[in-house]
Amino acid sequence: MDRLVVASHNPDKIAEIVAILGDLTPPIEVMTGLAWPAIAETEPTLEGNALLKAHTVARLTGIAALGDDTGLEVAALDGAPGVTTARFAGPDASYADNVARLLAVMDGVAERAARFRTVVAVALPTGEAITVEGVLEGWITERPRGEGGFGYDPVFAVGDRTLAELDIAAKNRISHRALAVRAVREALAG
Repeated sequence: MDRLVVASHNPDKIAEIVAILGDLTPPIEVMTGLAWPAIAETEPTLEGNALLKAHTVARLTGIAALGDDTGLEVAALDGAPGVTTARFAGPDASYADNVARLLAVMDGVAERAARFRTVVAVALPTGEAITVEGVLEGWITERPRGEGGFGYDPVFAVGDRTLAELDIAAKNRISHRALAVRAVREALAG
């Protein structure tokens, strides 16, 4: 496979995936400028949503498509927000709204362990698909820190630094999405 379309309308996510794929050999051309309608995340699992996006875009474009879904799973919240991570503060919530809701829910909670889990699916126009997963263990800070990244990056820490405090190259070496994208590439090559 030498061409791929990222099944997302999220420019932050697309840029991150393109940067991660840029580090891989042999290179994959990521197709841009293609249009398709928004795909509602209607499945009850991360894997289901990743497959839904990948299959839909592969069918519409005739090009292999990479779909993903990511969940922030907080131990003290029994794995929430999980599959509703992007909508934790409501259907039209901004990154800042979601972070504010998480910090409000976590106020006074001592147990801060959390993980990001990304499921990546690659679907071919023929209907064949594979899925892989990337997990990054960390913890939730008590306040946002850092200027980089997006989403929950300012409150998700690995060691003593949040993902928003890392430069993009450092983040892309360890992130849940990077681990999943690299795993899918290895699966396709193998």
